[in-house]
Amino acid sequence: MTFVRIWLKDEMATRELGRVLGGLLEPGDVVILTGELGAGKTTLAQGLARGLEVKGRITSPSFTLIQEYEGRIPFFHVDVYRLEDPEAALELGLDEYFYGGGVTAVEWGRLLGEELLPPEYLEVSLEYGPEGGRYAVLTGRGARYVRILEELKKLAGPGA
Repeated sequence: MTFVRIWLKDEMATRELGRVLGGLLEPGDVVILTGELGAGKTTLAQGLARGLEVKGRITSPSFTLIQEYEGRIPFFHVDVYRLEDPEAALELGLDEYFYGGGVTAVEWGRLLGEELLPPEYLEVSLEYGPEGGRYAVLTGRGARYVRILEELKKLAGPGA
């Protein structure tokens, strides 16, 4: 398991991280987004969508639970915050999205528990910074996601 910590000064920086990350993703990739309410999970997902060349407006799927978008790769944006029982995610067919032909981003993904998450994924935890802004802690769980983090470090340049 490898991680990278990135300072994000504002919403634009959060969206840009998502865009760059989205450009590195491939079909079948899963990104779990964690953090407190208002930490920027949807903003980061909007950036992911831009990196996947999705056109149009990306909104939080808080009430619809799953939104599907077409882009260079299909993008499945999921929010499990309102699920009372993590097992209900299986009834929604969430596991089919994990192993489908698109990129799946799951807001509040930790609520599913390890048994419902795929064995490998990229976790992006957004944390409030003491002086405003956010920290993004990206953790690669599996060889594919460790490689993505290594590529992200190369793109960020020295000091990343």
